[in-house]
Amino acid sequence: MKGSPLIFTDLDGTLLDRDTYSFEAALPALDCLRRNAVPWILVTSKTRSEVEFWRTRLGNEHPFIVENGSAVFVPHGYFSNTVGGAKHSGPYEILEWGAPYEDLVGDLHRASRASRCRVRGFHEMTPEEVAALCELPLEQAVMAKQREHDEPFRILDPDRASRLRFTIEAQGRRCVPGGRFWHIFAGNGKAAAVQSLSAIYADEYGAVRSIGLGDGLNDVPFLNAMTLPVVIRSSEAAELKIRVPRALVSERPGPAGWNEAVLRLIGAEDRPA
Repeated sequence: MKGSPLIFTDLDGTLLDRDTYSFEAALPALDCLRRNAVPWILVTSKTRSEVEFWRTRLGNEHPFIVENGSAVFVPHGYFSNTVGGAKHSGPYEILEWGAPYEDLVGDLHRASRASRCRVRGFHEMTPEEVAALCELPLEQAVMAKQREHDEPFRILDPDRASRLRFTIEAQGRRCVPGGRFWHIFAGNGKAAAVQSLSAIYADEYGAVRSIGLGDGLNDVPFLNAMTLPVVIRSSEAAELKIRVPRALVSERPGPAGWNEAVLRLIGAEDRPA
């Protein structure tokens, strides 16, 4: 396959273990990416604060996509030219497609009342409650609540979930299931964000070969936008394979599967001819 490789990866359940948040099993592949100067972009429903925390731990210095594709953050000076249409804030050039967080919270409650489906949103939860539900340290739960364009929520009346989803989408918002919560957001999601960022890389470096890795149903649109999609083994792998028929499927789950897939796809470029 021609083109410079470009990795787009989900975090929870993919590069990070869903239960322990460890990425130790992925270290050989991360070293391989660094040796080969392959950009690897985090694509997640997490907030900017959370991703900044994980980028530091992972040693990642590349752009990143947050809150289900609502915004792309590009470090200043990363590309030779400024990013068209981006706003400048702190150390980043930022492309945003999401709606203001307060608007989404209001839309969620209007849809909840109209569909008679009770919900409990992140904004209603204490940091301690988020920490318990997500099995996070309290400091990371505080980061998870610093939302700008996406509201996670729990559905309290599962039998009315489809009615709630229909009502949210009728308001012009997106509604997708995640690993632990549902999410309401605006814009075209992860797929549009990765396509926009891929185009910027292509302008800078020429043809790119996008490789996407994800483990959940909310990753389907962005995986289908990839040159080569990879499904990381999970309870949803069979359904994902149906929805992303071109995808490779890892043998193992989480960071072990991520490591396996990246070494398989990039590792050959690490070996002398």
